[in-house]
Amino acid sequence: MSTAVSPIELWRYTEIVVLTGAGVSAASGLPTYRGAGGLWNQTDVAGHATAAAIAADPRKVWTFFARLRREVASAAFNPGHHALAQAQRALQTHQRLTVITQNVDGLHQAAGSARVVELHGTLRRSRCTACDFTRAEDLTSVELDCPACPSCAALLRPDVVLFDEPLSVRAEWEAKTALRACDLFLAVGTSGSVYPAANFVRSAEYAGARTIYVNLEPLDPPNPAFKEVHLGRAEELLPALFPAR
Repeated sequence: MSTAVSPIELWRYTEIVVLTGAGVSAASGLPTYRGAGGLWNQTDVAGHATAAAIAADPRKVWTFFARLRREVASAAFNPGHHALAQAQRALQTHQRLTVITQNVDGLHQAAGSARVVELHGTLRRSRCTACDFTRAEDLTSVELDCPACPSCAALLRPDVVLFDEPLSVRAEWEAKTALRACDLFLAVGTSGSVYPAANFVRSAEYAGARTIYVNLEPLDPPNPAFKEVHLGRAEELLPALFPAR
């Protein structure tokens, strides 16, 4: 059951930051990463999704993520994604809503969100394991066998952040810049256990922001930096918090 929520009065805020996790895309049919049935509980993480794995066998990593890419290719954005995109479009010129996402599916952009920071990269792009080459991918026709870089002939990889890899410097800078002036912060569909994103609410609290946690399950242990907690499905609560205008 969703907790009762009141719509957020967007006119009160100038710098809105929404951190999203896998729970936002669950209604689109994509697996979450942690908890019961989570992807990382069913996967040999060390063999497929770490810095060591990509160094040892890029072909194996490519094949593993090719399966995820096929799932993303058939997924559509849901009412949660749509609500955030509508909220962005409803803002005045002096306001900003930044979506910082831990997801790699690109569904925020598919729904129409224009200001999105992809903390963990995206399955919709590949990059070279050796040089600076990158390319966008059509996920409906991505190769199952690991291709070679057209620039240097090294193998390509999905442009996602694997375990034991650092975040993109640009993505981390964009996230921190948005949080510095944040006056409304929401974390939606995330376990709150992945760093550095788990600390974002503390940055928002330090900036004096209103802080809201939205998830199917409560944080364990609770995080006192969140002053409001709403339990329920992201695809139900986000449209309630950000109703169409």
